[in-house]
Amino acid sequence: MNLNILHMKYAVEVANAGSLNRASEELLIAPPNLSRSIKELEADLGIIIFDRSSRGMVLTRRGEEFIHYAKKILEQIDDVERAFKEVPPEKRQFSISVPRASYIADAFVRFSKSIGKDPVELYYKETNPYRAIKNILEVNYRLGIIRYASGYNKYFIDTLNEKGLAYELITQFHYVLVMSKKNPLASKQELHFSDLQPFIEIAHADPFVPSIPSAIVRKEELPDNVQRRIFVFERGSQFYLLSENPETFMWVSPIPQNILDRHGLVQLECPDNTKIYYRRNYKLSDLDKKFIDEVHKSIRDNF
Repeated sequence: MNLNILHMKYAVEVANAGSLNRASEELLIAPPNLSRSIKELEADLGIIIFDRSSRGMVLTRRGEEFIHYAKKILEQIDDVERAFKEVPPEKRQFSISVPRASYIADAFVRFSKSIGKDPVELYYKETNPYRAIKNILEVNYRLGIIRYASGYNKYFIDTLNEKGLAYELITQFHYVLVMSKKNPLASKQELHFSDLQPFIEIAHADPFVPSIPSAIVRKEELPDNVQRRIFVFERGSQFYLLSENPETFMWVSPIPQNILDRHGLVQLECPDNTKIYYRRNYKLSDLDKKFIDEVHKSIRDNF
């Protein structure tokens, strides 16, 4: 016996309506066609589902049993259709590890405003180059931006090639100085390393180069004449220290003007600083490309 599911649905609708005519209106089927479908179903089952009378369609005892099972079957069919037909849009994912840089954070804010209404998950991790590479290789991050001094270019190129990572140069730059507008140095026309000696440097707490002792890296990265340093991992705390303690300063990649204004900071060049820094990234997905487009816009605005 092969039951017609559509006929089963018709029978349930007739039972709910209690009338062939009302059910036909609900189903948009002519009454004779609906009546014929019910009779075919009864013939397939070998039972009488409805007693026909002037009062309408009344379920028989066997008909009540059948309708009870039919409703369960139709509910299960609806569940199957919902599970496999009403599939939500595939959730896009974007994940990136970046250096602690305000211009990148600014690009990420603009990027977040452009992702649309479709389901998406974004992961944004500020960290050092070693962790950025590790996140791609071991934690399934899709994209990484690494920043390093030009003297380490061969080291990083060899590392990226050894790990099988695709990459390209985004930009190169010199660090600039950032400090509170209340800092006595803020009014100077030109700053030199010797000017910084009495002040407190705020520095990123991460080592910049994997497999090289952090003490060696810091010695090469930072001028030796500064005697007081505060190493901070979290960029928000760095800004808070810079804005609230006029004795502090920090070496940074160029910062967007709106962020400087928000924290009451100024950004100054130092001709003594000749180190060049590179930023590199790996192969880009569509979301990655959209983000990198925002990074390039931020670079054009701030460098």
